[in-house]
Amino acid sequence: MAKPAFTIGVEEEYQIVDAQTRSLTGRSNSLITTNEAAQIEQKIVHELFRCEVEIATNVCETLEDVRQALTAARRAVINAARATGSEIAAAGTHPFSRWEEQQITPKERYYALHSDLGRIIRELIILGCHVHVGIDDKEMAVQVMNRARVWLPTLLALTANSPFWEGQDTGYDSYRMALWSRLPTSGPPPFFDSYADYQSFIQQLINTGITDDPTKIYWDIRLSERFPTVEFRMSDVCSTIDEAVMLAGLVRALAHTCYNDAMRDKAAMPVRGEMMKAAMWRAARYGLSGELIDFDKLQSIPARTSVSTLLEYVQPALTIYGDESVVIGEVERILAEGNSAQRQRQIYQETKSLQTVVDEIVRRSALSV
Repeated sequence: MAKPAFTIGVEEEYQIVDAQTRSLTGRSNSLITTNEAAQIEQKIVHELFRCEVEIATNVCETLEDVRQALTAARRAVINAARATGSEIAAAGTHPFSRWEEQQITPKERYYALHSDLGRIIRELIILGCHVHVGIDDKEMAVQVMNRARVWLPTLLALTANSPFWEGQDTGYDSYRMALWSRLPTSGPPPFFDSYADYQSFIQQLINTGITDDPTKIYWDIRLSERFPTVEFRMSDVCSTIDEAVMLAGLVRALAHTCYNDAMRDKAAMPVRGEMMKAAMWRAARYGLSGELIDFDKLQSIPARTSVSTLLEYVQPALTIYGDESVVIGEVERILAEGNSAQRQRQIYQETKSLQTVVDEIVRRSALSV
């Protein structure tokens, strides 16, 4: 296989919860100021709401680099949170806090989003994980995107981490995705013939007033406007560092495999957008306990079978990077124990307490930190 040198960058978004009540709390300003005063190298930044913060790793060469970077980032965020009477919770939604009680971060960009999109933006108290894979050739990046998009539902099912919303079990493993998919520029990306085709379509969205900025194109996989990367955006924020490292390794192996398929002129599957949207809905709804779509055969298959097929597809790339044991080991653990959404439900079934669910999210967020 060619070009075994793709770098990785990871962005994680975290909830800020009150240490006593376990409710969301709008302390991002205090948390960020505390971190800056401590002169910590890790930067913590604002997100759309005051009850959220975001971190980003530097460019990483190996999964061990990713692990060290995420460990340092979570440690910085957790320490700053605890200094302000808060904790950090890594989950796609908060189990019981209400969106109406959360305040938008006072930034022009966020106010503009609210003005454009209204209540949909106000309800988006959701947290994700974005994995960047370094591919500086835009033409090849589009070809990677064309081939990787069919695996987005499988990646979502594996990492789903948001079953509860405003005190209720939604029935979804990733209710975050159900909320997110309402935006006009979200969801699986279209299939593009070339980078010129990609650029042309984005310009059409701008010309018609659907958006005014390419950075507001929120597809589940897209070309980054800031970095020479392909950005995978489908995942809920992972509850543990181990899961986030697994996701980063799996995504890089997928991008690498798709890159080589394109280099060999192996045709991509031009799956229609409507089918991709339906497949993502199914992954969000049922996670690993339901069925996904085998796009090659156009038939439903168990989600676990789809995960196994993905691992088989990318295994040569995992071996090249030396990531096989780390990625496959964590995937097998998730298949045995359930994804994070299933684990949240298990805690609730045992305790009947959503505060205890938050306790467990907080605990898992700090593992290995």
